[in-house]
Amino acid sequence: MKFHKLLVFMMVFSLAVIANSTFAQDDDDDDGEMVEQEMDEDMWQAQMDEYAAKKTDLTNQLEALNTDVDGLKKRLGDVTAVEENSINSLWGLVGSKSGYDEYKTKFADAEKRVNACKGPDDAADIEANLWPYLTDAGVSGRYKCLPEFWDRYNAMKKKIADCKGKMETGTYTVVKGDCLYKIAGMKNIYGNSKLWPAIWDANKSGVVSAPPKVKKTIPNPNLIYPGQVLKIPTLTDAQKTDAMKKSNSYKTKRKMKSKVDSGDMKKDEKKDMKKDEKK
Repeated sequence: MKFHKLLVFMMVFSLAVIANSTFAQDDDDDDGEMVEQEMDEDMWQAQMDEYAAKKTDLTNQLEALNTDVDGLKKRLGDVTAVEENSINSLWGLVGSKSGYDEYKTKFADAEKRVNACKGPDDAADIEANLWPYLTDAGVSGRYKCLPEFWDRYNAMKKKIADCKGKMETGTYTVVKGDCLYKIAGMKNIYGNSKLWPAIWDANKSGVVSAPPKVKKTIPNPNLIYPGQVLKIPTLTDAQKTDAMKKSNSYKTKRKMKSKVDSGDMKKDEKKDMKKDEKK
Protein backbone atom coordinates (compact mmCIF):
# COMPACT_ATOMS: atom_id res chain seq x y z
CA MET A 1 0.00 0.00 0.00
CA LYS A 2 2.77 2.36 0.91
CA PHE A 3 4.50 1.41 -2.36
CA HIS A 4 1.47 2.36 -4.42
CA LYS A 5 1.16 5.71 -2.68
CA LEU A 6 4.82 6.36 -3.33
CA LEU A 7 4.40 5.50 -7.03
CA VAL A 8 1.38 7.78 -7.39
CA PHE A 9 3.26 10.59 -5.64
CA MET A 10 6.17 10.25 -7.98
CA MET A 11 3.91 10.34 -11.03
CA VAL A 12 2.14 13.46 -9.80
CA PHE A 13 5.48 15.12 -9.09
CA SER A 14 6.77 14.29 -12.57
CA LEU A 15 3.68 15.72 -14.22
CA ALA A 16 4.05 18.89 -12.18
CA VAL A 17 7.69 19.31 -13.24
CA ILE A 18 6.87 18.78 -16.96
CA ALA A 19 3.97 21.24 -16.83
CA ASN A 20 6.13 23.85 -15.17
CA SER A 21 8.87 23.44 -17.84
CA THR A 22 6.35 23.86 -20.69
CA PHE A 23 4.91 27.04 -19.19
CA ALA A 24 8.44 28.40 -18.72
CA GLN A 25 9.26 27.83 -22.43
CA ASP A 26 6.06 29.56 -23.53
CA ASP A 27 6.96 32.54 -21.39
CA ASP A 28 10.45 32.69 -22.97
CA ASP A 29 8.95 32.64 -26.52
CA ASP A 30 6.58 35.43 -25.63
CA ASP A 31 9.46 37.45 -24.25
CA GLY A 32 11.48 36.96 -27.50
CA GLU A 33 8.63 38.08 -29.65
CA MET A 34 8.22 41.13 -27.54
CA VAL A 35 11.94 41.96 -27.91
CA GLU A 36 11.87 41.63 -31.74
CA GLN A 37 8.79 43.77 -32.08
CA GLU A 38 9.89 46.47 -29.75
CA MET A 39 11.49 49.57 -31.50
CA ASP A 40 11.49 52.97 -29.95
CA GLU A 41 11.15 56.23 -31.87
CA ASP A 42 14.87 57.03 -31.82
CA MET A 43 15.80 53.69 -33.42
CA TRP A 44 13.15 54.10 -36.08
CA GLN A 45 14.32 57.64 -36.87
CA ALA A 46 17.95 56.50 -37.10
CA GLN A 47 17.03 53.81 -39.59
CA MET A 48 14.98 56.27 -41.66
CA ASP A 49 17.89 58.71 -41.69
CA GLU A 50 20.23 55.92 -42.91
CA TYR A 51 17.89 55.02 -45.77
CA ALA A 52 17.45 58.69 -46.70
CA ALA A 53 21.24 59.15 -46.84
CA LYS A 54 21.60 56.11 -49.13
CA LYS A 55 18.86 57.45 -51.41
CA THR A 56 20.57 60.83 -51.61
CA ASP A 57 23.92 59.18 -52.43
CA LEU A 58 22.37 56.99 -55.17
CA THR A 59 20.52 60.00 -56.61
CA ASN A 60 23.80 61.95 -56.80
CA GLN A 61 25.53 58.98 -58.51
CA LEU A 62 22.68 58.72 -61.04
CA GLU A 63 22.85 62.43 -61.83
CA ALA A 64 26.65 62.17 -62.31
CA LEU A 65 26.20 59.19 -64.67
CA ASN A 66 23.50 61.04 -66.63
CA THR A 67 25.89 63.98 -66.98
CA ASP A 68 28.61 61.64 -68.28
CA VAL A 69 26.14 60.05 -70.74
CA ASP A 70 25.11 63.48 -72.03
CA GLY A 71 28.78 64.41 -72.46
CA LEU A 72 29.53 61.18 -74.33
CA LYS A 73 26.49 61.67 -76.59
CA LYS A 74 27.69 65.16 -77.45
CA ARG A 75 31.20 63.90 -78.11
CA LEU A 76 29.83 61.10 -80.29
CA GLY A 77 27.79 63.64 -82.24
CA ASP A 78 30.88 65.82 -82.75
CA VAL A 79 33.00 62.86 -83.88
CA THR A 80 30.24 61.66 -86.23
CA ALA A 81 29.97 65.12 -87.74
CA VAL A 82 33.74 65.28 -88.26
CA GLU A 83 33.70 61.81 -89.82
CA GLU A 84 30.85 62.72 -92.18
CA ASN A 85 32.62 65.93 -93.18
CA SER A 86 35.84 63.99 -93.79
CA ILE A 87 34.04 61.39 -95.90
CA ASN A 88 32.27 64.08 -97.91
CA SER A 89 35.58 65.86 -98.42
CA LEU A 90 37.19 62.58 -99.52
CA TRP A 91 34.45 61.89 -102.05
CA GLY A 92 34.85 65.42 -103.29
CA LEU A 93 38.53 64.74 -103.90
CA VAL A 94 38.35 61.24 -105.43
CA GLY A 95 34.83 60.84 -106.85
CA SER A 96 31.50 59.65 -105.47
CA LYS A 97 30.27 56.81 -103.26
CA SER A 98 28.41 55.17 -106.14
CA GLY A 99 31.47 55.53 -108.37
CA TYR A 100 33.63 54.00 -105.63
CA ASP A 101 31.30 50.99 -105.32
CA GLU A 102 31.46 50.41 -109.08
CA TYR A 103 35.25 50.77 -109.07
CA LYS A 104 35.58 48.31 -106.19
CA THR A 105 33.63 45.63 -108.11
CA LYS A 106 35.52 46.13 -111.38
CA PHE A 107 38.84 46.26 -109.53
CA ALA A 108 38.21 42.86 -107.93
CA ASP A 109 37.25 41.36 -111.32
CA ALA A 110 40.39 42.78 -112.95
CA GLU A 111 42.53 41.44 -110.10
CA LYS A 112 41.27 37.91 -110.76
CA ARG A 113 42.00 38.30 -114.46
CA VAL A 114 45.53 39.59 -113.84
CA ASN A 115 46.32 36.79 -111.38
CA ALA A 116 45.29 34.28 -114.06
CA CYS A 117 47.28 35.98 -116.87
CA LYS A 118 48.59 33.31 -119.25
CA GLY A 119 51.04 35.16 -121.43
CA PRO A 120 51.89 38.22 -123.53
CA ASP A 121 48.65 38.15 -125.56
CA ASP A 122 46.57 37.95 -122.39
CA ALA A 123 48.59 40.77 -120.80
CA ALA A 124 48.10 42.93 -123.92
CA ASP A 125 44.32 42.36 -123.79
CA ILE A 126 44.23 43.31 -120.09
CA GLU A 127 46.18 46.50 -120.77
CA ALA A 128 43.89 47.42 -123.65
CA ASN A 129 40.50 46.62 -122.10
CA LEU A 130 40.83 46.74 -118.30
CA TRP A 131 43.82 48.82 -117.30
CA PRO A 132 42.67 52.24 -118.61
CA TYR A 133 39.60 52.18 -116.34
CA LEU A 134 41.58 51.10 -113.27
CA THR A 135 44.10 53.87 -113.91
CA ASP A 136 41.79 56.74 -114.86
CA ALA A 137 38.57 56.18 -112.84
CA GLY A 138 37.59 58.80 -110.27
CA VAL A 139 38.63 62.45 -110.12
CA SER A 140 41.99 62.59 -111.95
CA GLY A 141 42.23 58.80 -111.59
CA ARG A 142 42.35 58.96 -107.78
CA TYR A 143 40.27 55.88 -106.94
CA LYS A 144 43.37 53.74 -107.32
CA CYS A 145 45.13 55.94 -104.72
CA LEU A 146 42.74 54.96 -101.93
CA PRO A 147 44.54 52.85 -99.28
CA GLU A 148 42.54 49.69 -100.01
CA PHE A 149 43.53 49.80 -103.70
CA TRP A 150 46.98 51.37 -103.97
CA ASP A 151 49.21 48.41 -103.00
CA ARG A 152 47.03 45.96 -104.95
CA TYR A 153 47.10 48.27 -107.97
CA ASN A 154 50.92 48.30 -107.99
CA ALA A 155 51.05 44.52 -107.46
CA MET A 156 48.80 44.03 -110.51
CA LYS A 157 50.95 46.40 -112.53
CA LYS A 158 54.02 44.29 -111.79
CA LYS A 159 52.19 41.04 -112.57
CA ILE A 160 51.14 42.37 -115.98
CA ALA A 161 54.74 43.33 -116.74
CA ASP A 162 55.91 39.86 -115.71
CA CYS A 163 53.15 38.25 -117.76
CA LYS A 164 54.28 40.15 -120.84
CA GLY A 165 57.62 38.40 -120.69
CA LYS A 166 56.16 34.98 -119.95
CA MET A 167 56.17 32.63 -122.94
CA GLU A 168 54.42 29.29 -123.10
CA THR A 169 56.75 26.82 -124.76
CA GLY A 170 56.48 23.49 -126.46
CA THR A 171 59.32 21.17 -127.49
CA TYR A 172 60.63 19.50 -130.63
CA THR A 173 63.24 16.74 -130.96
CA VAL A 174 65.67 17.20 -133.83
CA VAL A 175 65.98 14.35 -136.35
CA LYS A 176 68.50 13.79 -139.13
CA GLY A 177 68.06 16.27 -141.99
CA ASP A 178 66.42 18.97 -139.83
CA CYS A 179 67.36 22.64 -139.80
CA LEU A 180 65.76 25.55 -137.95
CA TYR A 181 64.28 26.88 -141.19
CA LYS A 182 62.58 23.54 -141.88
CA ILE A 183 61.35 23.13 -138.30
CA ALA A 184 59.78 26.62 -138.19
CA GLY A 185 57.92 25.86 -141.42
CA MET A 186 56.22 22.74 -140.04
CA LYS A 187 52.43 23.07 -139.70
CA ASN A 188 52.49 21.92 -136.07
CA ILE A 189 55.19 24.50 -135.22
CA TYR A 190 54.74 27.94 -136.87
CA GLY A 191 53.87 27.09 -140.46
CA ASN A 192 56.30 29.83 -141.51
CA SER A 193 59.95 29.02 -142.15
CA LYS A 194 61.00 32.66 -141.75
CA LEU A 195 60.25 32.50 -138.02
CA TRP A 196 63.26 30.25 -137.39
CA PRO A 197 65.18 33.05 -135.48
CA ALA A 198 62.62 32.75 -132.66
CA ILE A 199 63.61 29.10 -132.15
CA TRP A 200 67.27 29.98 -132.28
CA ASP A 201 66.88 32.81 -129.71
CA ALA A 202 65.08 30.44 -127.34
CA ASN A 203 67.76 27.73 -127.57
CA LYS A 204 71.09 29.40 -128.34
CA SER A 205 72.01 29.52 -124.64
CA GLY A 206 70.71 26.05 -123.86
CA VAL A 207 68.34 23.44 -125.26
CA VAL A 208 65.94 21.40 -123.13
CA SER A 209 68.17 18.32 -123.35
CA ALA A 210 70.62 16.55 -125.65
CA PRO A 211 72.16 13.04 -125.96
CA PRO A 212 75.64 12.41 -124.51
CA LYS A 213 78.46 14.15 -126.39
CA VAL A 214 75.94 16.33 -128.29
CA LYS A 215 76.08 20.09 -127.78
CA LYS A 216 73.52 21.49 -125.36
CA THR A 217 73.72 25.00 -126.87
CA ILE A 218 73.22 26.29 -130.43
CA PRO A 219 75.81 29.04 -131.01
CA ASN A 220 75.44 28.62 -134.78
CA PRO A 221 71.88 28.45 -136.18
CA ASN A 222 73.12 26.30 -139.05
CA LEU A 223 74.39 23.59 -136.73
CA ILE A 224 71.79 21.54 -134.88
CA TYR A 225 72.10 17.82 -134.12
CA PRO A 226 69.74 14.82 -133.94
CA GLY A 227 68.49 14.14 -130.43
CA GLN A 228 68.56 17.77 -129.29
CA VAL A 229 65.23 18.72 -127.67
CA LEU A 230 64.46 22.32 -128.64
CA LYS A 231 62.19 24.83 -126.91
CA ILE A 232 59.45 26.09 -129.22
CA PRO A 233 58.12 29.38 -127.76
CA THR A 234 54.60 30.62 -128.38
CA LEU A 235 54.94 33.95 -130.20
CA THR A 236 52.93 37.13 -130.03
CA ASP A 237 52.33 39.12 -133.21
CA ALA A 238 55.07 41.52 -132.18
CA GLN A 239 57.51 38.64 -131.64
CA LYS A 240 56.62 37.16 -135.02
CA THR A 241 57.33 40.50 -136.68
CA ASP A 242 60.67 40.72 -134.87
CA ALA A 243 61.61 37.18 -135.95
CA MET A 244 60.75 38.00 -139.58
CA LYS A 245 63.00 41.08 -139.46
CA LYS A 246 65.86 39.00 -138.08
CA SER A 247 65.34 36.38 -140.76
CA ASN A 248 65.44 38.98 -143.55
CA SER A 249 68.48 40.67 -142.00
CA TYR A 250 70.30 37.36 -141.70
CA LYS A 251 69.46 36.55 -145.34
CA THR A 252 70.80 39.92 -146.49
CA LYS A 253 74.04 39.43 -144.59
CA ARG A 254 74.52 36.00 -146.14
CA LYS A 255 74.03 37.44 -149.64
CA MET A 256 76.55 40.18 -148.94
CA LYS A 257 79.02 37.67 -147.56
CA SER A 258 78.45 35.47 -150.58
CA LYS A 259 79.23 38.39 -152.90
CA VAL A 260 82.35 39.22 -150.93
CA ASP A 261 83.47 35.59 -151.06
CA SER A 262 82.68 35.48 -154.78
CA GLY A 263 84.68 38.66 -155.36
CA ASP A 264 87.63 37.27 -153.44
CA MET A 265 87.49 34.11 -155.56
CA LYS A 266 87.50 36.17 -158.79
CA LYS A 267 90.49 38.16 -157.55
CA ASP A 268 92.33 34.94 -156.81
CA GLU A 269 91.45 33.63 -160.28
CA LYS A 270 92.80 36.80 -161.91
CA LYS A 271 96.03 36.52 -159.93
CA ASP A 272 96.43 32.93 -161.05
CA MET A 273 95.80 33.93 -164.70
CA LYS A 274 98.46 36.66 -164.51
CA LYS A 275 100.92 34.19 -163.06
CA ASP A 276 100.21 31.81 -165.92
CA GLU A 277 100.70 34.58 -168.53
CA LYS A 278 104.09 35.49 -167.05
CA LYS A 279 105.17 31.91 -167.33
